[in-house]
Amino acid sequence: MLGVLGLDETHESAYRALVSVGAADVPDLARRLTLGERDTERALRRLERHGLAAQSSARPGRWVAAPPGVALGALLTQQRHELEKAELAAALLAEEYRAAAAEPAVHDLVEVVIGAAAVAQRFLQLQLGASEEVCALVTDAPVAVTGMENDAEEQAAGRGVRYRVVVERPVLDLPDGITELTAALGRDEQVRVVDRVPTKLVVADRSLALVPLTTHTAEPAALVVHASGLLELLAGLFEQVWRQALPLRLGAGGDVHEQGPDAPDGTDLEILSLLLAGLTDASVAKQLDLGLRTVQRRVKRLMELTGVTTRLQLGWHAYERGWVARER
Repeated sequence: MLGVLGLDETHESAYRALVSVGAADVPDLARRLTLGERDTERALRRLERHGLAAQSSARPGRWVAAPPGVALGALLTQQRHELEKAELAAALLAEEYRAAAAEPAVHDLVEVVIGAAAVAQRFLQLQLGASEEVCALVTDAPVAVTGMENDAEEQAAGRGVRYRVVVERPVLDLPDGITELTAALGRDEQVRVVDRVPTKLVVADRSLALVPLTTHTAEPAALVVHASGLLELLAGLFEQVWRQALPLRLGAGGDVHEQGPDAPDGTDLEILSLLLAGLTDASVAKQLDLGLRTVQRRVKRLMELTGVTTRLQLGWHAYERGWVARER
C-alpha cells in the first residue's frame, strides 16, 4: 500500500509493527517481523531516512514510530509535488514534440525498426493511436505481425476506428483464414480480396505507415513512415489496390434481399462469396466443412434459380440481386 511512497513490503511491515507497539528495540521487532536483527536494523534505518522512525534519546537502541498522520502526510505532499513536476515536464516535452513534428528533419521522416518484438509493438501502437481509420494490406506469410489477429484491432474498432483491409487470396486457404475474416466482418470492417497484394502495409489516419523491409538477416525489420511524400505514395498504393479488389461477404449479413422460398440461404451466400473471391469448389468445400458434391449441387441450384448457364453469368446475377456486396 505504501509502495508509492518508496517503501517495499519489508519496510512497510516494519513501520506497521512499530506503529502498533509505539516503540521497540531491534531484537523485539525482529521477532515480530520474523527477520534477522541485521535486516530489521537496515529496515529501521530506511524508515529513519524517510522520517517514519527515530531512535529514542532516552533509551539507546530503542526505536520510536513517527506519527503516521504527520510523517506519511509529509511524504504524500512531497510525492504530489514530484508528480506535478513530472506532469509539467511531460507537457513541455509534448509541446516540443509538436513543434518539432511541424517541420521534421528529412532523416526523421522514416524510422527503421528491427526485431520481431519491436515490429509487432509498433504495429500495435499504430492501431491504438489511430482515431479515424486504419488501412491494411495483408499477405499469407506473416512474420512479426500475424495478419488480422490482435487485441489492438478489436480495441480500435470498438472505439469507432474504421478498418479497410485487403487480403490476398491465399489468406482464405490458411487454417484460420476464414475464421479471422469472419471476425473482422463481424466488427463491421470492410474486407476485400485480390490475387496478390504488392506488400504488407498498414496506414493509420494517413499520418503514419508501417511497411516491412526485406533483409538478408533472419531478423524481421520494418519502416515506420511519418507524414511525407513517401507516406502519400503508400496511401495511394493502398487505394489503388482497394479499388481493384473484390468486396468479400461471408454469411447472410449485409444487403441480402429475400427472393421468396427459393432464395439462397446463408450457406449459399457463403459459397457464392468464396467462389467470387477465386476459390475452387474443393477449397470452398474445405473452408465451409461441406462435401464437394454439396457445393456443386448448391451452385447448380443457384444457376437454375437465376436462369443462367455459366458461373460467370451467375456472378453477375448475384451482384445484381444484392446477394453479395458490391461497390456502387
